[in-house]
Amino acid sequence: MRLTINFLLKNSRKNSANSPIYARLTINEVRTELSTKIHVGPGLWDKKTQRCIGKTMIAKSINQQLQQIEIRLRDIFSHFIFLDVYFDVNDIKQEFLGVKKKPKGLLEVFDYYLETIEKGIGKGYAYRTLKHYRVTYKKVQLYIESLKRNDYPVQKVNYEFLNGFDTFLKDNYPISQNTVWNYHKHVRRVLNLAVSLEHITINPYNRFKVKLEPTHREFITLKELAKIEKKKLKVVRLEAIRDAFVFACYTGLSYADISQLSEQHLHLDDNNKEWIIINRSKNNNRCMIPLFSNAKAIIEKYKEFPESMLKGRLLPILSNQRMNAYLKELADICGIEKELTMHVARHTFATTVTLSNGVPIETVSKILGHTSLKTTQIYAKVIANKIASDMDVLQEKLNL
Repeated sequence: MRLTINFLLKNSRKNSANSPIYARLTINEVRTELSTKIHVGPGLWDKKTQRCIGKTMIAKSINQQLQQIEIRLRDIFSHFIFLDVYFDVNDIKQEFLGVKKKPKGLLEVFDYYLETIEKGIGKGYAYRTLKHYRVTYKKVQLYIESLKRNDYPVQKVNYEFLNGFDTFLKDNYPISQNTVWNYHKHVRRVLNLAVSLEHITINPYNRFKVKLEPTHREFITLKELAKIEKKKLKVVRLEAIRDAFVFACYTGLSYADISQLSEQHLHLDDNNKEWIIINRSKNNNRCMIPLFSNAKAIIEKYKEFPESMLKGRLLPILSNQRMNAYLKELADICGIEKELTMHVARHTFATTVTLSNGVPIETVSKILGHTSLKTTQIYAKVIANKIASDMDVLQEKLNL
């Protein structure tokens, strides 16, 4: 790659005595021009040397300024070469003029995407979304570094690059195929942004496909839920954890949303029916959840609980990690062999509490705050598989 710089005089319509000097930049036959903001009389300009004629102070001053401009332009060119990012003559021009250029490296576009998420926290984005994308950014950065680069031209991100990233993840980290899929999902969205910014015309993920493996969504039965509810517990902390789990089973709220639940989320409609109305922390989707008597009783139970009152929350909630540790203990005490987590509680609401009792899938999807009905259909598939399995057992018993 070679940068050619030429200085040329242009005719001035406003001032026939002095004409503006422009710098013409050319790389690979692509060129652009920028004004040096220097004017000189046509008679003092040497078109061949591209400098002022004579040894006057004015001529020397103009020639020195032109020399400084050329040095500055070549410094910018060398800096872009050092960064090992894609650039063209317009990038050099914008850098020289102090105009913020559009990002062209993959990490630059990713940075821009992270800025967008950060500015949108509380306005459609959650902080944990930013956290997840930062993890993906680090993985992409490490992959690019393994290629001996500081950044990678977004225009050159192709099937080979994405396949290399896929291999890099699988070879260097003990992660599942679905976690790999999730990293790719983030990069795909960053490249969608690159398309929107007109850095690329086609997202390379249109050709590169990543397989998502089906997962088993654990849930508990009504019998198991009743067993947990009725269990007499001697430890106050464990009882509070149990109640939070049961509350999630009857509301479908995630750990993140329950931990933020306060009085402002409780509403009474014109028919005196009580609702929980909250925007999901994950996607900011609005959820309207009918407050069942079981869930309401739990709220009333902790209304004057010191920890709840101190934090201004409806329930006393620990960190998700500690909650799940206590839930493991609860499962042992109740004789339940399934691994209990707050996710299991949400899945239980979707399957055992609602869909299994005939609540339309569209209604369940709205209550859960799903962006797509396809997500809710996963639970419906789980129920269908369970019914088929139960019928197989029945068939064996009846010897049909």
